[in-house]
Amino acid sequence: MKGFLEFVLIILGSIFVALGLIGIFMPLLPTTPFLLLGAGCYIKSSPKLYTLLIENKYLGNYIKNYRDGNGIPYKTKVFAISMLWITILYSVVFIVDNLYIRVCLVLIATGVTWHIISQKTLLEAKNEEISEIENSAESECINDEN
Repeated sequence: MKGFLEFVLIILGSIFVALGLIGIFMPLLPTTPFLLLGAGCYIKSSPKLYTLLIENKYLGNYIKNYRDGNGIPYKTKVFAISMLWITILYSVVFIVDNLYIRVCLVLIATGVTWHIISQKTLLEAKNEEISEIENSAESECINDEN
């Protein structure tokens, strides 16, 4: 039974990673949540696949930055929000006829935009780390003087 569960988790992890890859190019499909789900499945079933994912040159940073609380890069935020609204507005104006669905799409886009904006920006995370280092250096200097 344990082997079957590991097999299922590897399959699910691979599906989530594939969806995360697609999400890099499709604005309405989130990248990081799918990569996190894939990593979660891999860590429970195959440490080797987890290590490959985390150490991947392109995908590993998504997971590491989120896991470490570093936030989302500014360019990624701007691109994601821009593509989100372009896609939603196109759908609302040209594709969807139902008023309720149009309203739902705009509400969803608003919620996703708020979520992205509320996430820490990667540049801010780096500045906070620098401030922490400077503060600790200052406190060491003060302690050395006493």
